[in-house]
Amino acid sequence: MQESYEGPFSLLRMFWGNLAARPLRCALSVVAIAIQVVLVLMIVGMTSGVISEWGKRVEGVGADILVQPPNSSIFFAFSSAVMSESLANDIAKLPDVDEAAPTLVVSDPKTLIIIYGIDYKRFNALSQGFIFRAGRPFEGPDEAIADDIMAQTRHVKVGDTVTLINHPFKIVGIVAHGKGARYFIPLKTGQDVIGAENHISMVFVRSRGDTEAARAEILKIDPQNRVRSMAEYVSLMNSSNLPELKPFIKTMVGLGVIISFLVVLMNMHTMILERTREIGILKALGFSRLDVVKMFLGETAFLTIAGSVLGIGITFLAKAILKEANPGLSVLLTPGWVFGSIGLALAGAALGAAVPALRASGVDPVEALAYE
Repeated sequence: MQESYEGPFSLLRMFWGNLAARPLRCALSVVAIAIQVVLVLMIVGMTSGVISEWGKRVEGVGADILVQPPNSSIFFAFSSAVMSESLANDIAKLPDVDEAAPTLVVSDPKTLIIIYGIDYKRFNALSQGFIFRAGRPFEGPDEAIADDIMAQTRHVKVGDTVTLINHPFKIVGIVAHGKGARYFIPLKTGQDVIGAENHISMVFVRSRGDTEAARAEILKIDPQNRVRSMAEYVSLMNSSNLPELKPFIKTMVGLGVIISFLVVLMNMHTMILERTREIGILKALGFSRLDVVKMFLGETAFLTIAGSVLGIGITFLAKAILKEANPGLSVLLTPGWVFGSIGLALAGAALGAAVPALRASGVDPVEALAYE
């Protein structure tokens, strides 16, 4: 029997006509899918961006080795001042160690900003030193240094007084960012404020060239300490390497797929009810079950791709706005996750459209033509 439609071009015309006849519903579907894409990209992008940017800042300190207490977190915000300050002096005396800088890490309780308490001379000697945009190093106990991103974000300038860890500090210098923390205060002052006399959170170490030899010597002093090369530490600063973050990311991604699935399922189910007579006419004219399924899945694919493109555009716009509003916030959007978000949207939409499309393909033409 010869089919009475004109093949794929007829399907395409009908497909476009169906979408044009329901602009509001199609627009809502596109927006819902865009929300899913934005949700996935922003959650993953902000998580990956913050972790990656933190790793680069720690690497910028200039150390080759990082010495932390046993069972310490790679996130310094959770570090405790439990190491003896004298350990840094013992490490500095080792043959393969050039410099060891004792560092106290504290998190401001109000802003959650990371602050380093440092011995300025020793910390500065780890690299080519701080690059001052304005001001000078701290000299007094209640003086502090801020990096340029913090100065820009919080409108901080030399001479201002800021409250850090419930203690007033006068900003005496603004330095280029990338040295680990946003604020730097004298080590002794930090210890006094938090009640950690002669204790530190970690030791940044610069070797004389042989990192592994220096690492082995440090471990001999106290094998229980966690001693990582900086290359090893930076390699850990990836969301895929952090088991604590994987359940969170998977949950957010799963939530996005569920949103897409439910929106498409409801949309396609309602659309099929409205088009029962139309489906009956198409089948009476020669449409096969496969043609009906292809028509509905094609409409779904178009809406999903349009929603994905809109979502990606919104995500990049949001990234630019956030970067302008908060220069310290990093959002990392990799090509893998951009294309992955499209794939996830297509998967969720296909699942949502499959059951209604199969149901539509099984409609009896006689019953459909009698449907009111």
